[in-house]
Amino acid sequence: MMSYKTLHGLETKWTQAFPPKEKIAEIFSSQETTNCLHYADYDAILVSQNLCAAIGYGGNGINALQLDMVWPNPEDIANAIKVSGKQLEVILQVGKSAIEQAKDNPQEIVSRIRDYAGIIHHVLLDKSMGKGLGMDAVGLMPFAQAISREFPDLGIVAAGGLGPESIGLVEPLVKEFPNISIDAQGRLRPSGSALDPVDWDMAEKYLIEALKLLR
Repeated sequence: MMSYKTLHGLETKWTQAFPPKEKIAEIFSSQETTNCLHYADYDAILVSQNLCAAIGYGGNGINALQLDMVWPNPEDIANAIKVSGKQLEVILQVGKSAIEQAKDNPQEIVSRIRDYAGIIHHVLLDKSMGKGLGMDAVGLMPFAQAISREFPDLGIVAAGGLGPESIGLVEPLVKEFPNISIDAQGRLRPSGSALDPVDWDMAEKYLIEALKLLR
């Protein structure tokens, strides 16, 4: 995880939760995982320049990039990746604000995603955005269906309050999209706050329950 503020050494509530930027390449040294950098900037400040810098801190081990942003300029994203010289899987977060800007309309979402053709590989539908809010899978269904129809090669990802005790929330989407990816954050802590460290016993239980569901 990285944000515009942690990239530039500015104080933020996430300072203790996100790793120092200088440590990310070390974290990504493992060849046994897909190493994904989440870059958050909901104000879209000098996106191409800052994103290129963020990718650089991933070192040689970075494999993927998640854009925790609100409809960033596609040209900025494409340019940053080109300048980095890296081959990255790109995940575009379509969160609460992005959905609101698209007037909660699946066809408007599809229209906006079309601008990212050839740049992104996955779309993350996430109204919780790390806050542990329970997923409304039925409410997300029309968006997932519209994206899947229009862009069958794009991966669908769902997030929102998933944890070891709430993995069942995503079941309707799993039934409709057997190859869906799922994302968990806040509910992997007893407090439910992504500001606290991951509880690895909870993470283990979540993984076991997720594999049962996705099987």
